[in-house]
Amino acid sequence: MTSNDKIRWIYKPIVWVVLLMPIAWLGWLLVNKNLTANPTEFINQYLGVWGIRILWITLAVTPIASISGWKSLIRFRRLTGLFAFFYVFLHVTRYVMVDQNFDWAAIYNDIVKRFYITIGVAAFIILIILAATSPAVIVKLLGSRAWKRVHQAVYIGGLLAATHFIMMRKGLQAEPIIYAVILIVLLGARLGFYLKKRLKINKHISR
Repeated sequence: MTSNDKIRWIYKPIVWVVLLMPIAWLGWLLVNKNLTANPTEFINQYLGVWGIRILWITLAVTPIASISGWKSLIRFRRLTGLFAFFYVFLHVTRYVMVDQNFDWAAIYNDIVKRFYITIGVAAFIILIILAATSPAVIVKLLGSRAWKRVHQAVYIGGLLAATHFIMMRKGLQAEPIIYAVILIVLLGARLGFYLKKRLKINKHISR
């Protein structure tokens, strides 16, 4: 079995199972009616937090691949990114269906009046664009360079998501701050790799 076969038939199915486990656990809690005293708020936060966690995993793929030398790890980045969008999509869908009962006027007013929702919607729009442009056919259509530029927006989406998480919690709480710190570390690592690459290119040009 080749390395490509292992990734396709062994490793990726394992990633699928692992990333679907939070939904399976939520279903278990729902069936057993163990969703705390406020089930609606619990589900809302649960889906949103898992969306952020998996988005952070996606952002960590490139630094880990660079440090470890396991370049094949990059092939999992699209999959984890789509799962991040999946959980955020469920998070937003629950808000539209349960909190607002498809009252689009109320949703619009929320977006306009509540800044943390405005930021959350902006992050969601970015994730929609990234998910929509993830298929290989779109990559070919846009071209590799343009596609990479579009997908650099994931860093903006991450910053908006972290800000949304902090603001939606009442007062400064440890959990969203920890996620924000993790994001800063990931962005710092990505910036470090980028500057190192640019330095090598400049040295090569100057020779």
